[in-house]
Amino acid sequence: MKAILDDRQRVHDPKMFMANGTRLPNPEQPTRIEVLRAGAEAAGCRFEAPTDYGLGPIAALHSPEYLVFLQTIHARWSRIEGASEEVIPNIHPDRRTASYPRSAVGQAGFHQADTSCPISAGTWEAAYWSAQTALSGADAVIAGNRAVYALSRPPGHHAFGDLAGGFCFLNNSGIAAEAFLKAGLRPAILDVDVHHGNGTQGIFYNRRDVLTVSIHADPIRFYPFFWGHAEERGEGDGLGYNLNIPLPRGTDDTSYLDALDTALRRIQAFGADVIVVALGLDAHENDPFQGFRVTTDGFARIAEAILNLGKPALIVQEGGYLQPDLGANLTSFLKGCHRA
Repeated sequence: MKAILDDRQRVHDPKMFMANGTRLPNPEQPTRIEVLRAGAEAAGCRFEAPTDYGLGPIAALHSPEYLVFLQTIHARWSRIEGASEEVIPNIHPDRRTASYPRSAVGQAGFHQADTSCPISAGTWEAAYWSAQTALSGADAVIAGNRAVYALSRPPGHHAFGDLAGGFCFLNNSGIAAEAFLKAGLRPAILDVDVHHGNGTQGIFYNRRDVLTVSIHADPIRFYPFFWGHAEERGEGDGLGYNLNIPLPRGTDDTSYLDALDTALRRIQAFGADVIVVALGLDAHENDPFQGFRVTTDGFARIAEAILNLGKPALIVQEGGYLQPDLGANLTSFLKGCHRA
């Protein structure tokens, strides 16, 4: 299987994030790249560097205001006397239509949903090449590859059109889906991360040209809390084009695969030409977020079910954090693609 990776993704090296009011080591570390690459190569993947498609495909989903923010905020933040090493917001507007401040502190609050997306000197460069990695994977699928793995890091599915969150800055899966549309294909995004893909949902919520489906831990008591509930079906033109399948904490392989069958029936009914798989490996039983109990073998069964739908697939890396089984989980998923 062809795989895409750019080493410039390593320059985003967040030191901490805040959860429950506490400073914690950030689990979205550059070391994930090494572990995931080894896991992909163990499944027979051959890595290539991405093509640079420029800002256009990124700006198709993300506002220019937000892109300027991502490119400049760290330098501006660093000029604040006594500022932290990383950009972390401390105030947020009560609505997206609120006035747009000139202050770096105010803009951080406007464009960062939470304290899990610290911005450092290398964040923009890494996020840019993470998006180009997904775009290059899409191009490889368009060229005729049945399945392609994009090792995109930092991840993307919590990023809205003008809002970072949950370790995510640019919505890689959404950017790839938009590229498929431009090529005349009909894409569905299937998010199998343990967390709901709230940014992806938000971007496409009023649209019917991209189907968004997410299987995730019930957000009633799990991040991202405010999105991902079953009644969220889309709005306007997008009504009926968003499917959320929230599952109880501790969901195992059997229950997960039952939910996946529901998701795949919806994708089939949409008439998708191609599937963008937002691949989170954090549904694993040993992941530090402890949402689900999917086994390593379970990931192979998930992949096999997806590819058996008979659609080409772009697999875009989302979550999956440092723990002893991370590489093996990716190996299992990619081998499952081969078995289908």
